[in-house]
Amino acid sequence: MKIVTSLSFQGQCREAFEFYAKVLDGKITAAYPYGDAPPDMPITGEKYKDWLMHCWLDVGDQSLMGADMDVEWSPNIDKPKNGFDVTLHTEDVAQAERWFKALSEGGKEVMPFAATFWSPGFGSVVDKFGVPWMVNTIPAGDGKPPQG
Repeated sequence: MKIVTSLSFQGQCREAFEFYAKVLDGKITAAYPYGDAPPDMPITGEKYKDWLMHCWLDVGDQSLMGADMDVEWSPNIDKPKNGFDVTLHTEDVAQAERWFKALSEGGKEVMPFAATFWSPGFGSVVDKFGVPWMVNTIPAGDGKPPQG
């Protein structure tokens, strides 16, 4: 079994997933625009031609899915995303900080990247596409962060 987070956008899915692929050193393995759908698809408006109905990003053995949605099909898509975070975990503090800084570009830091009582490096951010992220460094050894 694999649980995959699916992110929704309003016309920015391709741009967002290209950004995530670069930041996370991943690979987009599928990107299907509405314009390439069979002719009997109910979504045919010119506005949606380049919007993605399905996008898949592989990062190691993990994945993210995404699609562009409009308010007619997805109520509240135009509202700020809340109630979830995409969370990245690594044992490498420097890597975690690189991810955090890259995801922060054009976005908003919610909790600056710093050592916490549970992690030698943690931060949260809402990226430039409105997606909330947490970046967490897993403590080495006994699972406890260094005291200091």
